[in-house]
Amino acid sequence: MTQEIGTELPLQQQESVVIRFAGDSGDGMQITGNQFTGTSAILGNDLATLPDFPAEIRAPAGTRPGVSGFQIHFSSSDIHTPGDAPDVLVAMNPAALAVNLGDLKQGGIIVVNTGNFKATDLKKAKVDPSPLEDHSLDGYRVIKIDINERVKMALADSPLSSKDVQRCKNFYTLGLMYWLYSRPLETTLNWLEEKFKKKPDLVKANQMALKAGYNAGDIHEMFQGQYEVPACNTMPAGKYRNIMGNPALSLGLVAGAELAKLDILLGAYPITPASDILHQLSNYKNFGVITMQMEDEIAAICAAIGGSYAGHLGITATSGPGMALKGEAMGLAVSAELPLVIVDIQRAGPSTGMPTKVEQTDLLQSIFGRNGEAPMPVLAASTPADCFDMAIEACRIAVEYMTPVILLSDNYLSNGSEPWMLPKLEDLKPFEAKFRTDPEGYQPYSRDEKGARPWVKPGTPGLEHRIGGLEKENLTGNICYDADNHELMTNLRQAKLMAVRESIPTPEVTGASDADVLVLGWGSTLGPITSAVDKSIVAGKSVARIHLRHVWPLPHGLDEIFSRYKLILVPENNLGQMARILKSEYPTHNFHSYAKVQGKPFTTTDILAKITEILES
Repeated sequence: MTQEIGTELPLQQQESVVIRFAGDSGDGMQITGNQFTGTSAILGNDLATLPDFPAEIRAPAGTRPGVSGFQIHFSSSDIHTPGDAPDVLVAMNPAALAVNLGDLKQGGIIVVNTGNFKATDLKKAKVDPSPLEDHSLDGYRVIKIDINERVKMALADSPLSSKDVQRCKNFYTLGLMYWLYSRPLETTLNWLEEKFKKKPDLVKANQMALKAGYNAGDIHEMFQGQYEVPACNTMPAGKYRNIMGNPALSLGLVAGAELAKLDILLGAYPITPASDILHQLSNYKNFGVITMQMEDEIAAICAAIGGSYAGHLGITATSGPGMALKGEAMGLAVSAELPLVIVDIQRAGPSTGMPTKVEQTDLLQSIFGRNGEAPMPVLAASTPADCFDMAIEACRIAVEYMTPVILLSDNYLSNGSEPWMLPKLEDLKPFEAKFRTDPEGYQPYSRDEKGARPWVKPGTPGLEHRIGGLEKENLTGNICYDADNHELMTNLRQAKLMAVRESIPTPEVTGASDADVLVLGWGSTLGPITSAVDKSIVAGKSVARIHLRHVWPLPHGLDEIFSRYKLILVPENNLGQMARILKSEYPTHNFHSYAKVQGKPFTTTDILAKITEILES
């Protein structure tokens, strides 16, 4: 039925929506998704995002390996994941449609750019026949728009070249989605003004494309109505900003150093997906942050160790392949007993693997992957916003226990985003570093109640001492090859690691204390586990959950918690590394590994189905 011109389309309220923007890596899908995210955050929606981009710098245009995507889940209620399946798929070419169609909900909306569905486009995407003609999309609401032509018409008077005009089509698409979901244009219009302020023609063209897309929703009557997702009023009161995992982690490192009254020295070598840590921290020179981009991973960690020796807080950031290269120097930091924070943004391996895809496969490497007995605490952030808190925690443990600390994040967290409530400064508890200056009775490897040795800045009068990777004599620090001394020092370093347990909390259990199944997660599995367990409890299923952020040493109290449950389900984006550790540390309990190594995070549906399968069996 055709709507009469001049009548208003109905406005339908929805609790939550999942949109996925997908196109060629040069189509600006990450910018489009980030702009939609920022606008939704300003409107007060709870949200979670999942960027997905190719590992190649520029795969051949129009091919499946070159598809870049950005998924956003925005809601009027509390959410924990970027959504299992999109309600709307925006496909800019056949490859984007082919790669993402299988994830779309049945009956979902497909907005497809028909301008990129020529014979050559279909051939590049290895699509034959065209899905627009073979009835394969009959189960969906398909909105066909020649966005290429629409942008060309909207910018007919622009001085930009035809190639540059086509680069504005992502903003046309964004404007169309803003209209469909009742989002204002002002945030993006202002962003364009600032982003391209030195190129006024580019500002004007993108703004015109954005407005043209927005107006097209009304003028061309492509949709049955508009939708509105109200602001979320269930989140705690406070001041929020949208934040991604890597920026949150970087801010946490700066805050941790401030709380320790130290300056940061970051030694880093660029590697996906950790490079943003280097980029972010280089912006904080006003907080005493020194950043050094080194020639390789080994030089990077050695520079950070040198910074700690000199009285700074040494930090290095990398991913799995880089951490493998850092192994010997990590042992040096253990032997020298200097504070150091090693950030590992995990990615799919082995070797180069899939650098832009997610896995949690560095856990065993983090705990055991060094020569000799080289124990160090390992922490894992659980959400993009939690990266801030866990970065501070890593700094605290490093400073208080004079030890290197590994902080694990991953691709899912580093590039994902969510609303972050800004912390109150008074809630951030200081842990000021203490430097030894009194030479009386000084022993370089004497220890305090935590097992930490004194921290001395080079050049402090009367406190000269040896330092390095050779085994040290207890107390004096002199080089020593005595067998009994080596065993003593090894045990002292191990005891210091285990003493960290005294300063970390026992994680809380959500759900019944005597449920049939306890779902245990660590790191980035928190969101889908929380959603799945919440839905299971509402459905009357006997299930509870617990989440680990301190993954080595494991917190006190777990043995008693595990004893209350018939089975502990452990979902991981690896082949069961945490499950293996738990079986070793708590052999009397029934752990069930649930592994996924597809380069994709768990969905709520994944874990919900596994819970149901276990309970029914």
